[in-house]
Amino acid sequence: MASSQNVANLMARILAMASATNAKKLTIAIYSDDSSVRASIITALGTRISSDLPEHKIVEFATGPALRLYLDSKQSVDLFILDGEAVPEGGLGLARALKDEVFNCPPILAITGRVQDNWLASWSKAEEVVMHPIDPFTIASKVAGLLKSKSVVKA
Repeated sequence: MASSQNVANLMARILAMASATNAKKLTIAIYSDDSSVRASIITALGTRISSDLPEHKIVEFATGPALRLYLDSKQSVDLFILDGEAVPEGGLGLARALKDEVFNCPPILAITGRVQDNWLASWSKAEEVVMHPIDPFTIASKVAGLLKSKSVVKA
């Protein structure tokens, strides 16, 4: 016969698993016209960046209009990752437009092609910057930091 302590421990574990399963997934929007850039970001981020953050889902966009349409349909985004080298619309210009046009715009991580472009990333109002080629550890670390700093993700 199971003791009441064992039953209580079992119930606590079941409730913890249920709340973890029902936890809202974070949404990360990736914008790049280059599918290999999007793939490298997705691979670097996996499904969970940090044990103290919920799992995330990734939505990919190859064009600025597609990203805007997604936002116009009232879909929520917790973080944007925008490729400054994208064409015809660069991610840095898109970042600036999002910061100017979206109320309570989520954090933005910009990807630049050269160190000399960091001033432009600053102009874009992006909170963080990484450079091509994408280092998986650097981008994962910066994404985790941005998501942890968001007020809605407090533990």
